Amino acid sequence: MGALGALSGLLAGFASLAVAELVAPAVRPEAGPVVAVGGAAIDVTPAPVKDWAIRHFGTDDKLVLQLGILGVLTVLALALGALAVRFRGAGSAGVLVFGAIGAAAAVGRPDSRSLTDALPSAVGAVVGALLLYVLAGRLTAVRRPPAARSGSAAGDGSATGDGSAAGDGPAAGDGPATADAADGSSAAGGWDRRGFVVAAASAAAASAVAGAAGRSLNGSRGQNAVASRKQVVLPRPGSPARPVPEGAGLRVAGISPFVTPNRDFYRVDTALVVPRVDAAGWRLRIHGKGVRRPAVLTFDDLLRREQVERDITLTCVSNEVGGPYVGNARWIGVRLADLLAECGVRPPSRGGPADQLVARSVDGMTIGSPVEDVMDGRDALLAVGMNGEPLPFEHGFPVRMVVPGLYGFVSACKWIEDIELTTFDSYDPYWVKRGWARRAPVKTESRIDTPKPFARPAAGTVMIAGVAWAQHRGIGKVEVRVDDGPWQQATLAAEDTRDTWRQWSLPWQAAKGGHTLTVRATDRTGAVQTEKRARTIPDGASGRHSVVVTVD
Repeated sequence: MGALGALSGLLAGFASLAVAELVAPAVRPEAGPVVAVGGAAIDVTPAPVKDWAIRHFGTDDKLVLQLGILGVLTVLALALGALAVRFRGAGSAGVLVFGAIGAAAAVGRPDSRSLTDALPSAVGAVVGALLLYVLAGRLTAVRRPPAARSGSAAGDGSATGDGSAAGDGPAAGDGPATADAADGSSAAGGWDRRGFVVAAASAAAASAVAGAAGRSLNGSRGQNAVASRKQVVLPRPGSPARPVPEGAGLRVAGISPFVTPNRDFYRVDTALVVPRVDAAGWRLRIHGKGVRRPAVLTFDDLLRREQVERDITLTCVSNEVGGPYVGNARWIGVRLADLLAECGVRPPSRGGPADQLVARSVDGMTIGSPVEDVMDGRDALLAVGMNGEPLPFEHGFPVRMVVPGLYGFVSACKWIEDIELTTFDSYDPYWVKRGWARRAPVKTESRIDTPKPFARPAAGTVMIAGVAWAQHRGIGKVEVRVDDGPWQQATLAAEDTRDTWRQWSLPWQAAKGGHTLTVRATDRTGAVQTEKRARTIPDGASGRHSVVVTVD
C-alpha cells in the first residue's frame, strides 16, 4: 500500500498545483504558489549563494530554482501520500499546511497588492487535501466478509449440530469473496481497487486539463501587453546618438560584437515570471523628499518629450572577472535629470535634501541610486527603446532606468513604476538589505575574448583580443602580458563614447607550449585595473583576467 499511497500524494500535489495555476489568472500570475515560493526563496537566500547560482547557472538560475521547488514538492507529496495510508487525516492536513505556506509567501511578496494573492495556493491546497483524503479512503476501505453479511444460517453451526458443515473450512467463505474481488471490489480486509483506479485516473485527467487551462489563461493575460508593445512607434530622437565610429568594431574572430543584440544581452534579475505590463495602463509616480511638484506620467507623456539616444554599456555587479554579464546597446528615452528638475528636485551639491533616488518596479524590486550621480550631467535615462525597437519584456518594457557608470543593482530598474526621493540613512533598498553596497560605481575591467581558455592555437601569429570598460570614465590603454613577460600595449579600437566598452587587440607570436595570457586596462583618469582579487559582493569583482592556452 505504501507505493499506492505515495502515488496518491503525487496526484494530490499535481492537482493542487494545477488548480492553483487555474486560479492564478483571476488574481495575477505572480500569485501562483511556485512563483510566490520561488520569489520568497530568492529573498531569503544569502547573497553568496545567489552569486554562486548566477555564476554556475547564468540566466538559467530561475529555471533551476523552479525545478528545485518542484522536486522538493514531489518528495513531500510522496511522503504525505504514504503517511495518509496510515493516518488519513494527517496526510490531508499536511497538504493544507503547504498550501498555507504558499499563500503566506504570495501575500508577503513585495509586489502583493491584496490578500487575494493567497487564493491560488489556498484553493489548490483544499482541492489537493480533499483528493488525498478520498484516495487514501479507497486504499483503506474494508468490506465485511460475505459470510457476515449473509446472517447466521451458515455461521452458527446449528444446521448440523457439530458445526463442521459451515464452520470448519474456508469453502463457505471463499466463493463469494473471490467473486467480489473479481468484479473489482475489495475482499474482507482488502481495499477498493476499482474505486481507487477510477478516482486516480479522473483526478489525473482533470488536473492535466486544469493546468493546461491555467497556462492558457496566464498567457492570454499578457496579450494586451504584447499588443501594446507592437503598437509602440519610437519617436525620432531630438538628441540622436552620433554614428558609431568606423573602426569601433574590430574584425577579429571570436571578439564580442561592439553592439550586443537584444537576444544576447545578459539578463540578471529576481523575477521568476517576466512582468508583462500594458503600456496603455502604465504610470510613473515621482514623489518624496525635496519634490516640490510631484508628478504622475503616462507612457504617452514620455513619448511626447524630447527623446535622447545614446550608446551605453551596462554591467551587472554579479559579473566575475572575465565574466559575460556586460553588454553594449543603443538606448533611447527621456533624460531623467530633466524630469527631476521639473519636479523641483535639486542634487545634494545644490542644497537638495535627498541624496538617494529609490526606483520601484512592478514586481516589487527596489533599487537605490545616488541623486548626485543621476543629476551630474551624465546620460541617465528613462529608456523606452533598445537597439532600435521598444524594450523587450525581459529588459523592462515599457520603461526602465539606464545610468552609465553605475552597476545595475544601483541604477538599472526594469519595469519601473515609482520614483521616490529619500536619503541613504532613512531607507535601504532590496540589495542593500542583503549586504551589497549603497553606492557602486563600475570598476575598470577588461576581458580576453579570444583565444578562449584552454584553446590550442597553432604556433605562429595568434590574435589576442577582447573588450575593456570603465563607463563614464572611458578606456585609455589596454596591455597584455604573456606568462611573466613585460606588459605589451594593445591596439585600441576607435572610441565611441566614454560610456561604452572598447575593443582591443594584440598580435602575438606564439611559441609551442603552455602559456598564460593576462590583460589589464587603464581608464582615462589614469587608474590602472587592480590585480587584487575581490569577490562580487559587496560592490563588484576586481582583478585581472587570465586565460591559459596550449600552443601546438
